[in-house]
Amino acid sequence: LWTFSTLGWPENTEALKTFHPTNVLVSGFDIIFFWIARMIMMTMHFIKDEDGKPQIPFNTVYMTGLIRDEEGQKMSKSKGNVLDPLDMIDGISLENLLEKRTGNMMQPQMAEKITKRTSKEFPEGIEAHGTDALRFTLAALASTGRDINWDMKRLSGYRNFCNKLWNASRFVLMNTEDQDCGYQGGEMTFSLADRWILAEFNNTVKAYREALDNYRFDIAAGILYEFTWNQFCDWYLELSKPAVHKGNDAQKRAARHTLIEVLEGLLRLAHPIIPFITETIWQRVKEVKGIEGETIMLQAFPEFDASLVDEHALSDLEWIKEVIVAVRNIRAEMNIAPGKPLDVILRGADDNAKRRVSDNIGFLKAMGRLADIRPLAEGEEAPLSVTKLVSGAELLIPMAGFIDKDAELARLDKELEKVEKDITTLDSKLSNDGFVSRAPEAVVAKERERLATCLSAKEKLIAQKVSIASL
Repeated sequence: LWTFSTLGWPENTEALKTFHPTNVLVSGFDIIFFWIARMIMMTMHFIKDEDGKPQIPFNTVYMTGLIRDEEGQKMSKSKGNVLDPLDMIDGISLENLLEKRTGNMMQPQMAEKITKRTSKEFPEGIEAHGTDALRFTLAALASTGRDINWDMKRLSGYRNFCNKLWNASRFVLMNTEDQDCGYQGGEMTFSLADRWILAEFNNTVKAYREALDNYRFDIAAGILYEFTWNQFCDWYLELSKPAVHKGNDAQKRAARHTLIEVLEGLLRLAHPIIPFITETIWQRVKEVKGIEGETIMLQAFPEFDASLVDEHALSDLEWIKEVIVAVRNIRAEMNIAPGKPLDVILRGADDNAKRRVSDNIGFLKAMGRLADIRPLAEGEEAPLSVTKLVSGAELLIPMAGFIDKDAELARLDKELEKVEKDITTLDSKLSNDGFVSRAPEAVVAKERERLATCLSAKEKLIAQKVSIASL
């Protein structure tokens, strides 16, 4: 009777007419018959539409999975593996956690085992992660109808996401508060980076709304994470700095305008999943943008705007990112200091690659820490270089004067020796049927993951040796 008795039934109240039937019921698969089916039957029996047709209380039932512990076991007091959401939000000491898990037990003989397991799993207790990090984790794990093995590392990762958003917002506000952001008029010259992030944001809005409409909260959380961390924070904030700090008035105004527009839209987009941090940040952002609303909750949800999706900006900026990533990878592989300016030569560059270099040399130099970047002239002999392929060209970085070849080869040999020793140890352990059959599944999976990481590292070290030996 819950769906209608709480709304004033049997009287035909205004609340009953307004809120019944509802759209979605969120429930678990284990009570489909005991609760969901009976609500439908009772509602159809007691509540009728104006034409006398039986009313159905909800149109859609969203089934959640059951949250299990990291080993896939159902959480229960007797097993001592229950995780209280409040403890993950506020944190709890080991002493208080043990008291919580072993106090007033129906099976006190289990207390010693639970104490040992809990002390091993949480030697320092549980850190505070905050409500938003917990909500984001639950959304990211919410694959429809599937049981969820809880993972504290994921929770810590989404706390880092919230911190990343907070720090990005501080950067934006530091460069926009009490500044001309174009909301009072004035010319604005939008850079390639400005046009790119606006296009990326609108594509994100489209994909995010589609995921929410299909109840794929896990996909929506992934889309939000990818845009916020990888596009907005890691790329656009860096790409905006040349215009913000060294551009003319029109360029500065456009960059500030874009920073605020994207951040404010992103806060509205993320608000259903992480409401507290987004509300706090939005209260300051609204002052810069001149919004008069009292709360982000009453703002319109972002809409996809196809006019802001600049395909030319998307393709050009992706090429710039490809070049910068290639340069960074070469730095890492060759052990070259991040701040050391490099010369980059493009061999076999097509017309599009040449245009992109010419149009965006400022971005390339700033983001790649480059002294110069240019196409190889016709008839010019390429110097001895480390190379990477990028779209439309071969990227060359001359190595003369950057590394001591013999010393670098010796260093790589030493690293290879260590990695090969680790591979032998892990391979031996995983070849032992006794270990694989008796060890917890999570432990075996972790060892397999370590072996895969070591094998990948070995391949990279061998490739680096080949590159350096050829210089």
